[in-house]
Amino acid sequence: MSFGWHRIWKDHFVASLNPGFTAKPGPSPQRILDVAGGTGDIAFRMLRQAHVINENPETHVTISDINPAMLSVGRQRAESQLPVNQLEALSFLEADATSFRQLDGTFSVDSASIDLYTVAFGIRNFTDIPAALREAYRVLRPGGVFACLEFSKIASTDENPAAALFDAVYKRWSFSAIPMIGQIVAGDRDSYQYLVESIERFPSQDEFRDMIVDAGFVVGGRGYENLTGGIAAIHKGMKPLDG
Repeated sequence: MSFGWHRIWKDHFVASLNPGFTAKPGPSPQRILDVAGGTGDIAFRMLRQAHVINENPETHVTISDINPAMLSVGRQRAESQLPVNQLEALSFLEADATSFRQLDGTFSVDSASIDLYTVAFGIRNFTDIPAALREAYRVLRPGGVFACLEFSKIASTDENPAAALFDAVYKRWSFSAIPMIGQIVAGDRDSYQYLVESIERFPSQDEFRDMIVDAGFVVGGRGYENLTGGIAAIHKGMKPLDG
C-alpha cells in the first residue's frame, strides 16, 4: 500500500542511527531496545548494520512487544533468517511500553540500561504516549538516544508549495483506497480503516517533538526529519548527560 516506500524508510531509519558504530578502535558493547517491534523488521536491520557493516558483535538487540503473537512471528523469522551470531545477540520481551514495571514491582527493563531505544510505526497505537516517552527516558542511559519512525503529516505549505494538493490526494488515497485494498487482500477492512484513522489522529511533527522534549529529551535542530514530503517522519531525542 506504500508502494514499497516503507522498506526504504526503515532502511534509512536504521542507517541514520548507525547501530554498533564506535569512535574508538575495537567493538564496544551497545544495548538496543526495539519497542513494538514484534516481527523483527527493525531489529534484524539493526543487527546487520552493527554486526556486518560496523563489525561490532557486542551489539545486542531486545525486541519488546505487548502482543505475544507478534513476538512469536518475530522468533520464527529470526530463526529462519539470521545467522547464529546475530541470533545469539537477539532477545524477546513481552511488555507494555507505557510501563515496564512487573507485578512484583521490579522492572523488566532496568533504568539507565539502554543505549538506543527505537520504535517504528508503533507509538501512534500506544494507549498513553507521554507515559511511553517517560519510560523511554527512564530506561536510556545518559547520552542514550530515543528514535521513532512514524507516519506523520504532509509538510507545511511554507516548506512545499504543492503540499496542500499532495495532502488532499494522499488523504483521499488513505481513506478510500487503503481500507478497500485491506478488504480485498486481507479480508479485513476494519483494521485498515483503523490504520488510516490512527495516522490522522497522531500529533503533527511539531506537536510530537514537543512531547519528546516534555519527557526530558534534548532534540537537535527542529527535532525531526520528514520522509516523502512528511508522509512519515523520524524523530530523535537524546537523554542529557546529567539526566
